[in-house]
Amino acid sequence: MRPINRRQFLQTVAAGAAGVAAGTLVGGEAGGAIKAARKPNIVIILADDLGWNDVSYHGSVIRTPNIDGIAGKGVELDRFYAEPLCSPTRAGLMTGRHPLRVGIGCSVIMPWRKHGMPADERIIPEVLADAGYKRRGCFGKWHLGHSHVRQHPLSRGFTHFYGCYNGNLDYFTHIREGELDWHRGHAPAREKGYTTHLITDEAVKFIQGCKPDEPFLLYVPYNAPHAPLQAPQEYLDKYPDLTGKRQAFAAMVSAMDDGIGRILAALDSLDVADDTFVLFFSDNGGGIGSENKPLRGSKATVFEGGIRVTAGARWPGGGVTGGRKISTVMGLIDVMPTVMRLAGVKDHKGKPLDGMDVLDLLTGQAKQAPDRPWFGYIGYRGKDQLAVIEGPWKLIYIGPRILKTKDPLSEGKVHLFKINEDPNETTDLAGDNPDVVRRLIEKVKTYRSWHGPTCLNDEPRSRGSFKAPKDWILPGTKPEDLKETKIK
Repeated sequence: MRPINRRQFLQTVAAGAAGVAAGTLVGGEAGGAIKAARKPNIVIILADDLGWNDVSYHGSVIRTPNIDGIAGKGVELDRFYAEPLCSPTRAGLMTGRHPLRVGIGCSVIMPWRKHGMPADERIIPEVLADAGYKRRGCFGKWHLGHSHVRQHPLSRGFTHFYGCYNGNLDYFTHIREGELDWHRGHAPAREKGYTTHLITDEAVKFIQGCKPDEPFLLYVPYNAPHAPLQAPQEYLDKYPDLTGKRQAFAAMVSAMDDGIGRILAALDSLDVADDTFVLFFSDNGGGIGSENKPLRGSKATVFEGGIRVTAGARWPGGGVTGGRKISTVMGLIDVMPTVMRLAGVKDHKGKPLDGMDVLDLLTGQAKQAPDRPWFGYIGYRGKDQLAVIEGPWKLIYIGPRILKTKDPLSEGKVHLFKINEDPNETTDLAGDNPDVVRRLIEKVKTYRSWHGPTCLNDEPRSRGSFKAPKDWILPGTKPEDLKETKIK
């Protein structure tokens, strides 16, 4: 196939778009196929613990021109929701299903836990492999299982992997639990450097190795700006008016933003930017060093500051442009069905999806999505935090395991907000609306019942006598897989 220029591509997309219905489909097949001259490249960039007030287009002192540019030249996703913690968001993103169903909805996959992405869950790279995407790269923080080679990214549909299996590793030594958690493929990568820069370097090399006429998948889950708060001195020097944790955090965000700029520039240099769908969002609200104001709450809560995240998308050749602000509720579980639509996949050969294809919302062909409840959850130490957004209302339940309570309203704490009028959750209306509370409590009880046969909370919370494997080489890894190979 001969590469086409941008004008030809836009004309072809426009002709195909005329035959696509303006609505969206919920929880099953993706919408109509994209009738373009080629399937678009798909780039998904994930920040780790980026707060609402940590990007300059939300008024932050942190300078993020490249993140701003994705939303400013593409579309700003103003009500994009993730889960409150790292692993659950990654599970929902990769499967298009609520993390509770996957068994990764309760907590994060700590180093001593054996749980991971179940083998019978189909994830994005596996689906795109069947759709003809030959190169499928994952560069950054995996966090979806590390107890056996079966859970490795290369065992789950990716053709390239570079980065860490766990979170919270040292940015300069790449050590977690006393062992090197830095890998190229299966092999330990004994390379010096700041992880954010190294991830970016590898992502750029991957783009440069792609053929302009063959679509690719690039997934870049940065471990920044998650703790530990570490940054190169030149980035700390950019924020002389800040101190302590906030200065370090700001420096880390700037380093990540520069990396995102390099990735976007690599698309330009290969002349495939018009043909590339780019999605950026944070895996949850901000934690240590971040700012979520004016939103209430933070990481590890189901208040808006924990689950409503900074997000933007662009696809110049496909109409995801113009700097529009989209305030429709959408989020992590919608990525899989939207990617399916982009790749022309109608059947992902997996379990039923919970998300919906939102491409028509992104392009402006649809003005609103079908009504659906949106859920959030985190479980810890025998307690539940549950949230449901439905229409103008948002209910939050915090208390004992809701399915084991006789009366959630008396045994737990319930909040109710008119979230469309009060996005900062300042005025609790639960006492004035008992009928709404009872109705929404039943919805979160049903949602909580969806969890799979296993859950992270079934495994030990503390490390106990755990000792990390040497160089974090996973059990079941073959000797021949430990030869480090460079990207070609």
